Amino acid sequence: MKEIQIILASTSPQRSELLKRLRISFKVVASNYDEDMSVKLSPRKLAKFLSLGKAKSVASKFPNSIIISADTFIALGKEVLGKPKNKIEGKKMLQKLSGRWLQIITGLTIIDTRSNRIITEAEVGKVKFRKLEKGEIEKYLASGEPMDKAGAFAIQGLGSIFIEKMIGDYHSMFGLPLYLLAKNLRKLGIKIL
Repeated sequence: MKEIQIILASTSPQRSELLKRLRISFKVVASNYDEDMSVKLSPRKLAKFLSLGKAKSVASKFPNSIIISADTFIALGKEVLGKPKNKIEGKKMLQKLSGRWLQIITGLTIIDTRSNRIITEAEVGKVKFRKLEKGEIEKYLASGEPMDKAGAFAIQGLGSIFIEKMIGDYHSMFGLPLYLLAKNLRKLGIKIL
C-alpha cells in the first residue's frame, strides 16, 4: 500500500516551521483559494469556512493524501481584521487594537482524500495589547512587518513587544494549532510519536 502523502495547503513560513515540529514529512502546496473576509459569519465560523475553502482547493489534486490548511485572523468582538491593504489601513487597525483585549482565531481543516473525511475546527486565543504611542505605530509600520499580517501585527516578530498577556493555545496564535492538529491526525491514523 502506498504511503499517504501529507500536504500543507499554505505557503506561510510560520505554518511550515510549526508543522516541522511534529516531525512528519509533508509537502507545501499553495492554495489558490480567494479568501473572502466579508462573508457574514461569526468569527469562529468564518475561520473554519476559510480554512475549509483553502483545503478543498488543494484536495482535488491529491488523491491518497491528507490536506492540512489553516486560516488565522484577529477579531475585536464581531469585527474581523484581516491583512491590511496599505499603511493607512494598517495604522487604523493598530489604533483599534491599542490598549484592548482581542481574539486571535485560527481555523484548522484536515481532509483525508482517501475517505473524503473532513475535520474542521477553530481555536480561539486572547491577547491583551498594551497602549501604543503614535510614534511606535509609525515606526512599526515603517518596518514593513505589519503589511502581510492579520490585524497588522506579527505576534512572533517585532509586534510581540505590544503584547501584555496571552491566554490560549500558543501555537494557534502563530497560525497552526499543533495540539488540535496532532489530535486529529491521530484519528486519521497518522502517528506523531
